[in-house]
Amino acid sequence: MDPDNPVVKLCAEGMQAEGENRPDDARELFEQAWALATDDYEACIAAHYVARHQRDAAAALHWNEVALRRAVAVADSRVAPFYPSLHLNLGRSLELAGDTVAACRHYVLAAERLDALPPSPYASLVRQGVAAGRARVCPPDAGAPGCAPAGEP
Repeated sequence: MDPDNPVVKLCAEGMQAEGENRPDDARELFEQAWALATDDYEACIAAHYVARHQRDAAAALHWNEVALRRAVAVADSRVAPFYPSLHLNLGRSLELAGDTVAACRHYVLAAERLDALPPSPYASLVRQGVAAGRARVCPPDAGAPGCAPAGEP
């Protein structure tokens, strides 16, 4: 990601506010990033963070869906490293909504894309989240061909 991009800058400031336990400031910064987004790439990034600060599960699900839709619309390799986290978060939102079949599909899709993440503490966190989600809601054979709907990124 381009650290000079205004949307990326706002999201970085929002993450700093999260780390400083200032959730209201973080939410405001992420919402500013969303309002400033000029294309699907920027909107994907902003929506991903906006989803983290929703007050209810239905709103978080909505924003996680928006983030994934916007990533798909980018249709180039810039978003490849985002897919594991996008699918993980959408899977968790669906799980909380009680749709464990769809949640499993997204956890499997996240697992299939983990190699796009370079080794890092963040990648380890995503891998752990995917493994935990799959353990909670997926049958042992999940991930077999045909588990995910055709055409899902």
